[in-house]
Amino acid sequence: MTFPEQRLDALTADRLRGMRRGIEKESLRAQPDGRLALTPHPAALGSALTHPHITTDYSESQLELITGVHGSVESCLAELTEVHQYTVRSLRAQGDEMMWASSMPCGLPPDETIPIGRYGSSNVGRAKSVYRMGLAHRYGRRMQTISGIHYNWSLPGVDNDGYFSLIRNFRRHAFLLLTLFGASPALCSTFVEGREHELQKLGDTGTLYMPHGTSLRMGRLGYQSEAQATLAVSYNGLEGYAASLHDALTRPWPAYEAVGIRNPGGDYNQLATTLLQIENEFYGTIRPKRVIFPGERPLHALRERGVEYIEVRLMDLNPFEPIGIGAATLRFLDVFLLHCLLSDSPPDTPAEIRELAHNQHLTAARGREPGLNLMRHGQSVPLVQWGAELLDELAPIAARLDAAQGGNEHALAVALAKAHLQDPDKLPSARVLQAMHKHHGDSFVAFARAQSRVTHQHLAGLPWASKLQAKYEAMAAQSWDDQRAIEAADSLPFEIYRQEYISAARLGRPQMAADAPLAA
Repeated sequence: MTFPEQRLDALTADRLRGMRRGIEKESLRAQPDGRLALTPHPAALGSALTHPHITTDYSESQLELITGVHGSVESCLAELTEVHQYTVRSLRAQGDEMMWASSMPCGLPPDETIPIGRYGSSNVGRAKSVYRMGLAHRYGRRMQTISGIHYNWSLPGVDNDGYFSLIRNFRRHAFLLLTLFGASPALCSTFVEGREHELQKLGDTGTLYMPHGTSLRMGRLGYQSEAQATLAVSYNGLEGYAASLHDALTRPWPAYEAVGIRNPGGDYNQLATTLLQIENEFYGTIRPKRVIFPGERPLHALRERGVEYIEVRLMDLNPFEPIGIGAATLRFLDVFLLHCLLSDSPPDTPAEIRELAHNQHLTAARGREPGLNLMRHGQSVPLVQWGAELLDELAPIAARLDAAQGGNEHALAVALAKAHLQDPDKLPSARVLQAMHKHHGDSFVAFARAQSRVTHQHLAGLPWASKLQAKYEAMAAQSWDDQRAIEAADSLPFEIYRQEYISAARLGRPQMAADAPLAA
């Protein structure tokens, strides 16, 4: 899949300078001994419902730090660092908890003890908690404690078809990102307690691993489900994608019907008994996205106003980076996404979709294995060869970006990726296993605990102005005011709110083809 020169010429300097990105970074809160913190979301961090930069993901113990939209890698990472600094200082002020530096969780308690995120008494807040309870019934709470980094990205002048073309190529080439940036080859045995798995035991440390694994988070132990495996979602266009989601959001699923909406005591088990409760339950390595209006369903927003940006969802936390990701990685992602956009992108097929799932699982579990082959159009091809071909194609795009932005940072990011692909011992997943073995007696928890402590000390030691402290304290106070205002404005009983929110009528209508007959 190559891209013609004229497509490269379409990347004018002005257009490249119009590229925008933002980051959402998840991290568990952990105790000093490496076990999950079971305390509530710290009040000093503001309301998890309304704070613009600090919230929780699945668990009350799982922080999510969010940047705004940025025109440069540097400003994006600067803001993410700033949010981290305030968070670390707030955690230190109230005790000795720390942000867990790894994607795979710290020591976990029994499944039912993992606290689900709480967002107050408003209808929207209750719905967020009930949705999470539904996830607990469907997939178990442990699976939801995995953390990662989501990269939101857009480029001026890209329409719906362009973004879906990018998405198809991203899915085809995602193996390269898992290989280069996967950093979760090992985990604590508490994560898989009572589950079947193919992991190997590493000493007597309670650690399980895959010797050549890259990203267990993105493998069979990660965000997977039998129900979602029945969804062969096509990315050939907005309407087909929207129809697939619409079906999953409205199709009853027998196992979830058996769970029911409420338990005999009247408490809510889940928002709906359909295959997906809401759009966010659909797990994927990349999503088309659109900023929604208050109360609007994401699918409705996509159908009405089209794709605004894409969300890359397969990046592990890099435990060697203080904020989980570094500038070279973001620059590589920018080049990679432009390559996905510029390259020929034929329609996907059910056969190819199955092939891509195979490649993802194989790369996650065995991506550094010498001589490993993946499947490409029904043919077996060495992962390293395919990856090297792609990296060669990235070079002219990196040069175009460097010309627009100055310097040679994008070319260096691609060169670094080439070096690491050829020397897999330098990949983050290999470095994790090396550090575990050399310094922590092959213990994953001991390694991640040490990295978390180093990260906290680094962030706490960075310069921090009193005006920044005041700014974030004011933001937290405002978020609590905003939550109280939402709660005061509620008028509907929650059950009516729930029924209205999950109604198929809220999902928007398919766009009618120009030559389609009008309904009588």
